[in-house]
Amino acid sequence: ATTQNMGKKGSVIFSGFRKLGLYSNHLSHVVRYHKKHREFYIVTAVGNCFHTYNVKKLGIVAVSNALPEDISCLAADRMLVYVAIGGKVSAFARNKEVVHMYTGHGADVHLLLPFGDHIISVDRDSTVIVWDVESEEEYLQITFDKVSFEVSAVMHPSTYLNKILFGSSQGGLQLWNVKSNKLLYTFTGWPSGVTVLQQTPAVDVVGVGLSSGQIIIHNIKFDESLMKFQQDWGPVTSLSFRTDGHPVMAAGSPIGHIGLWDLEEKKLVCQMRDAHNTAIAGLTFLHGEPLLITNGADNGIRVWIFDTAGGGGRLLRSRLGHSAPPTKVRHHGLNGHHILSAGQDGTLQSFSTVHERFNRSLGHGSINKKKSKKKSLRYDKLKLPAITTFASESARQSDWDSIVACHRGYLMTTTWNYQKGGMGAHKLEPKRFNKNRALSVHATAVDITSCGNFVVIGLSSGHIDVYNMQSGMHRGQYGEDEAHSGAVRGVSVDGLNQLTVSAGADKLVNIWKFKSRKLVLSIDLGTSPATTHLHRDSGMFAIALDDFTLNVLDMETKRIVRKFSGHRGQVNDMAFSPDGRWLITAAMDCTIRTWDLPSGCLVDCFLVDFAAVSLTMSPTGDFLASSHVDNLGIYLWSNNTLCSMVSLRPLPADYEPTGIMLPGTYEEGEGDADLNTEMIEYESPEQLDEQLVTLSLLADSRWKNLLHLDIIKKRNKPMEPPKVPKAAPFFMPTIPGLIPQFAPSEGSNQGEQSKIVNFGVLAQKSHFYQQLESAMLSNKYNDPVGLLKEMGPSGIDAELRGLAPDMGGDVSVLQGFLKMVASMLDSKRDFDLAQAYLALFLKLHLRLISQEPGLMEEASKVSEKLEETWTSMQTLFNQSLCLLSYTKSALL
Repeated sequence: ATTQNMGKKGSVIFSGFRKLGLYSNHLSHVVRYHKKHREFYIVTAVGNCFHTYNVKKLGIVAVSNALPEDISCLAADRMLVYVAIGGKVSAFARNKEVVHMYTGHGADVHLLLPFGDHIISVDRDSTVIVWDVESEEEYLQITFDKVSFEVSAVMHPSTYLNKILFGSSQGGLQLWNVKSNKLLYTFTGWPSGVTVLQQTPAVDVVGVGLSSGQIIIHNIKFDESLMKFQQDWGPVTSLSFRTDGHPVMAAGSPIGHIGLWDLEEKKLVCQMRDAHNTAIAGLTFLHGEPLLITNGADNGIRVWIFDTAGGGGRLLRSRLGHSAPPTKVRHHGLNGHHILSAGQDGTLQSFSTVHERFNRSLGHGSINKKKSKKKSLRYDKLKLPAITTFASESARQSDWDSIVACHRGYLMTTTWNYQKGGMGAHKLEPKRFNKNRALSVHATAVDITSCGNFVVIGLSSGHIDVYNMQSGMHRGQYGEDEAHSGAVRGVSVDGLNQLTVSAGADKLVNIWKFKSRKLVLSIDLGTSPATTHLHRDSGMFAIALDDFTLNVLDMETKRIVRKFSGHRGQVNDMAFSPDGRWLITAAMDCTIRTWDLPSGCLVDCFLVDFAAVSLTMSPTGDFLASSHVDNLGIYLWSNNTLCSMVSLRPLPADYEPTGIMLPGTYEEGEGDADLNTEMIEYESPEQLDEQLVTLSLLADSRWKNLLHLDIIKKRNKPMEPPKVPKAAPFFMPTIPGLIPQFAPSEGSNQGEQSKIVNFGVLAQKSHFYQQLESAMLSNKYNDPVGLLKEMGPSGIDAELRGLAPDMGGDVSVLQGFLKMVASMLDSKRDFDLAQAYLALFLKLHLRLISQEPGLMEEASKVSEKLEETWTSMQTLFNQSLCLLSYTKSALL
């Protein structure tokens, strides 16, 4: 990993996963045929990457790696997909990774044509370059004069070897041989610019689309026009011809209509109006099949089948996203698989996090559904404006409507049925205003109870109304007249339908009894709230204020329990984690922050390129979904804490967040390093505090068996003496002990060894004995304690026996041992070892201690210290046991 990457933090909790709801943009799609799979695939550009779908089910097959900029042109052959960004052309293999790069254009490339082993690219300066695909070398360059011939279309006529036909925005055509670099023929053309060149099923015949809306079927062999058609919808954006036996041509228009022309009868057969909400970016008839594939800038791919009388196509399958940025996203249901999204295009859609085939569009809101069906909704005056906020509840969705939505500037709120996938039965509107639209009162907040039976709606006039979801009837209001003296900014009902909490522009948070609708408590916030969010399971009510701060109200205690500050822009939306520990907030300062409620700290913060307008956390906690300013997609962020250890630390108040690219977008050095996996290495000190009794970290077997060593030795007594090995050992012999040490070689002094016992050697002092003597002078006993820690039970037993006068020791050293134990008790370290060593010492030397006054005095001091330490510990143990027994037996 680079030094730059290691310094970069980003988000510790969240990492980009993928984007939902993006299918197409203004660039034409490309159709590919896979011989081995015997299947057609569609490739569409989406921002700075492209998606590959199979035609059979419109299931996504691959998403390419992201490029630094948005794709400006797209083409494909049998093996590779070619994309242009600026003046560069990239070739992708396996629909995923870049394998070739072609650089050399001085302007942006806007046309690409795969041509056998070559790729032809045309830029805005009308420079044509023919590249060799494999070597990435320039094979040929043709430069046209933009004033007289600005290249606007390019194609290869079938059976014309090495020939390319260029169309110009001046209306003329030129046929070139790219192998010999010769202009073969110049077609006079037409007064309007050429927008499309398309090969017809007949050899020598080409379909030409003009910017005037004229379509010419032209024979390039004899330079004569066979037939002409005129569409009234503006320039021709795309052309395609049926190859399944029907002589039909389809032509796309900038306003979303498709015209179908019969080439035998030379007339318009059918009009497919509003095939897309925007211009038809591309349309293609599948070879030998009655299927037409279209895509447009409205973020949609549609497959039409021609199997009905009249020549028109019916919609077979489609993938549709929002054609304008989504403004509100919320998870629907308890499994976290569905995300409801309301967009500025006025539609309500459901996106699946599992597979696109589970996506569904609930359609566009309408005042009168029956009338809207009779005429096109596009020109319908009855259609409702975009949804500003909505609430959903899955508890009774199979019985009646489960979604309630507020519309921009409308007092009326609409119900939607998730099961049926459309608008519901009711339009909820209070009667107090007598449908007087001049009052400009509109719905601002909405919530559905957890049982799914009631809906609470807050208005800009300060009123809060309750309706029954099944019947749509008005069931009452909060407050005698108005619940708030200003607009209602948020309203929520708790999980048990006991309390309703509302926040208004009058700077008040009111808590009401849900059933009696009486005011329980009113809390003054000091600043107007901007938005609110309730976590029903924990009863935490988050309030974002206009001064960019956050308050958290506990519904149980009815008090503000947390206040957070740090955002530098308006808070757009909030979400709680499923366990209620985290509050995740998004603001116009382009940050997404995670606040830890128990500790009251900011634990995660990162920047995004576009401010998030809405957030929702999955009920299972695996994904955070966000929608952003000027972005059509919904972006999923995976929760790293579910699959790995993530160390969260409080971030300082002046923390400067680093930017993270949105999921599925390009990042320099992508994949070089995992930036967020560093853990805080915590090294525990030997003693947390001098007042705390600290145990040793040694295994129990090192000190528990000291008192029972004689029993263990008796039990483990060998049945027969050890046998001397005949040959040299395979492994080098070691000295018995806990720390392995090699035994010294005895072969060299074996012959000189004396058989006379040297009593001087037996009287030598051990290393522990010497350390204890020196510690008595310095009054620091760490070294002898450290030596005892390294010994096993047998070694400790032998050392303590060696302290007695009859074993070569001294009374003063025994006294020093007691002082060592006293120092261990004073420091409150190794408490368990001190007890074990003292117990063994008393067992071995009790009689001698009783005979020596000096030892008795030292032993009594140790006894006092031991009793003092143990009494305080026993008090703490008793308090803890008492509390535990109370919590076990008390009826909570």
